Amino acid sequence: MYRSSSRQPLVPRFATRSLFLGLALLLACRPSTVPRQNTTTEQQTSSTNSVPRKSNRIRLLPDEQLEKGWISLFDGSTLFGWQMTGDVDWHVENDSLVATQGDVGFLYTTTTFSNYKLQLEFRCPPNTNSGVFLHMPRKPLDPTADCYEVNVAPPDNPFPTGSLVGRVQQRATIAEGDWNSMTIRVLGNQIRVVVNDQNPLTYTDPHPLDRGHIGLQHNQGRIEFRNIRLQPLEFADLFNGHDLSGWEIHPGLPSKFSVNSEGVLSVKDGKGQLETVDRFDDFVLQLHCKILGEHLNSGIFFRSIPGELWMGYESQIHNGYADGDRTRPTDCGTGGIFRRQNARYVVADDQIWFQKTIVADGPHLAVWVNGYQVSDWIDTREKHENPRQGLRTAAGTIIIQGHDPTTNLLFRNLRISKLRQRSDESQ
Repeated sequence: MYRSSSRQPLVPRFATRSLFLGLALLLACRPSTVPRQNTTTEQQTSSTNSVPRKSNRIRLLPDEQLEKGWISLFDGSTLFGWQMTGDVDWHVENDSLVATQGDVGFLYTTTTFSNYKLQLEFRCPPNTNSGVFLHMPRKPLDPTADCYEVNVAPPDNPFPTGSLVGRVQQRATIAEGDWNSMTIRVLGNQIRVVVNDQNPLTYTDPHPLDRGHIGLQHNQGRIEFRNIRLQPLEFADLFNGHDLSGWEIHPGLPSKFSVNSEGVLSVKDGKGQLETVDRFDDFVLQLHCKILGEHLNSGIFFRSIPGELWMGYESQIHNGYADGDRTRPTDCGTGGIFRRQNARYVVADDQIWFQKTIVADGPHLAVWVNGYQVSDWIDTREKHENPRQGLRTAAGTIIIQGHDPTTNLLFRNLRISKLRQRSDESQ
């Protein structure tokens, strides 16, 4: 297996397991030292330049998938939400992520995830060696120890396409030069891989990894990926559809919070707030929202100081945009991190239900609206108890805001999935 006492990125050394496994891993991954990481996109505080000027609605996912909480990891036109390592020519071509030449390197999500189902399509010529990495740190060292690699490789590779490198072999049949499907489920210590709807590979890890990035590898040859979608798993309901159990209304303020006959949470008037009793630090939060007016203002606060009014990070709710251009939100834009990063695109419309996914991932915050990622921000400020003043990674409450007397919104399907503890804080 891959193991190095000096912990250099992906440098092979034969260990005591067996000579065969060492040779197999060498052939499967053909690793080389990963060059210095390019971190420029992770430091950005503006997302408005990532899409062209547009006035049309974006729809990456069908309604059925949005209702089930799916999000798109690739928007079909930019590398927004992804980070590169290595000297590889990752680029977008015909709605696909493509790499054709360069070092062994990765394109990985800026967000980490714990439990999920991942769907994607890939296409490659016969000699390509690539892979899909799960629970990956920024600098993976060993696919049998600090990450999982679902291989994309020729049939004569010790770990052909669909195998977990160094763990389980699989021999899936793929269409060379044509698109192939891959579905991966990661749930606790269980991994399940299905290629082209064939017999699944299943693996139980006795020493499971709990969390990490999703990575696409360029090793050798041309590789293309598209339709990269993720469904977070292991949710608990925050709202039961009957009453406000588990929530507290901030006293003495005019906002009205109630549950209507359809089991939907109604928020009217302001100012005010509805706050969870429980506290959360790193999580995936999902909800559906409908704004019953034109360009009304609200927000979802998180990691908030319990009992205090609006003292948390705020994921904005406001669908206004200027001059017919959805890349120019008039008030941060739905899914923007208020006063930190505007939404790069106003995806949602008033009077229509939209889905929002918020991921609080250490100092990294990311938001999707209708499955489209609109914000990607890292809080680089000094630590502070109040997120309005500095970085807060400690657990806090979640707040639904009643902004002002015009507030009139509906919420449903509020649920949360706690992210498991990072195995490596450098992730």
